[in-house]
Amino acid sequence: MTTGLWELVLQGIWVTVQLLVLSALLGATVAFVVGIARTHRLWIVRFLAGFYTEVFRGTSALIMIFWVFFVLPVAFGWQLVPLWAGTLALGLTYGAYGAEIVRGALNSVDPAQREGGIALSFTPWQRMRLILLPQAVPEMIPPFSNLLVELLKGTALVSVMGMGDLAFSANLVRLALKESAEIYTYVLLIYFVIAFLLTRLMRGLERRLNAGLGKSTGHTPEQEPRRPETTGVGAGGAVG
Repeated sequence: MTTGLWELVLQGIWVTVQLLVLSALLGATVAFVVGIARTHRLWIVRFLAGFYTEVFRGTSALIMIFWVFFVLPVAFGWQLVPLWAGTLALGLTYGAYGAEIVRGALNSVDPAQREGGIALSFTPWQRMRLILLPQAVPEMIPPFSNLLVELLKGTALVSVMGMGDLAFSANLVRLALKESAEIYTYVLLIYFVIAFLLTRLMRGLERRLNAGLGKSTGHTPEQEPRRPETTGVGAGGAVG
């Protein structure tokens, strides 16, 4: 490919990375807010959070992008630029899937830990911050890693808005070269490299969080350092 075409591809990669980061941040925020709300003691809060989750999990991300970009201007009279429309649609959609990950991880924490927090007169927020989340977050990382890769692949949907992401740029290059095999092979490799880097990053984060809780970080039993048994409030705020 010529230099100009490579520049077009590089611009597409940059747009895709921007969209991935922004929608991941929005999705993570939504996931934690809605996921924690799914475990709330008030039924109305659980109902509203569950309703949101079911609606966004049950609708197509592509149709949601169409709705945000084409329907909102008609309904409310204002138009989002493609980057923010894609961020909103993808963040809200994948955040609904993330909310179930958060809910499941919180519910997997030993009930004795919750009871220990109550015995120590912790407020609900203190129990969540000091006991539940430190133990639940490491359990969220593997499914969040998979969801992040799915989000990366989902960013290609924004090309329907004419947004100059990697998929859209690849199509322009294909039309210029009159050749599909070469450019789409390159694009497949680029998506793979980005996804590989994401999984490596998330795996490193998982090891770091597990190490903070005193869990195995991949050492063999001979390599694993011995730790004295402790009682009381353990690492990460867990109640022993």
